[in-house]
Amino acid sequence: MKSGETRGEMPGERRPPLTGVAYEEARAAQAAADGFTTDGPGRPWPGAPRPSAYGGRSGPVIVTPFDPLRLCVYATVALLGWVLGPFAVIVFAGVGFAGYVRARRAGLVRSKCLLRDTRLVLAYLGLVVVAAIAAIVLRFFT
Repeated sequence: MKSGETRGEMPGERRPPLTGVAYEEARAAQAAADGFTTDGPGRPWPGAPRPSAYGGRSGPVIVTPFDPLRLCVYATVALLGWVLGPFAVIVFAGVGFAGYVRARRAGLVRSKCLLRDTRLVLAYLGLVVVAAIAAIVLRFFT
């Protein structure tokens, strides 16, 4: 097999990169084929081998399906934001702000957030809190 080719492809055939759920399913399938597992807490990364005295693997390989938990979390946050309005925005942005302050004090300077720099993330979350407070003031006191 030539470099750059994978099993099941014709020579010269190129497939678009997998993203999202398809990517996670492909990683789980590859991990199963390689004899690794993607289940269980405490693994250093998905697909980490199970430690044992027998070459790093023990027992049958167990592969769990992709769990789209984040999508459920996003839906719940959206529902709470819809029901509670600006009060929910204050709570979520405040918790995020407090978490980023704590992480920044611990040494985090680059985030996985789209804004990357933790100072920008803190400014964004602070602005969201101020906007939510303004919305509450305008809604209930005018």
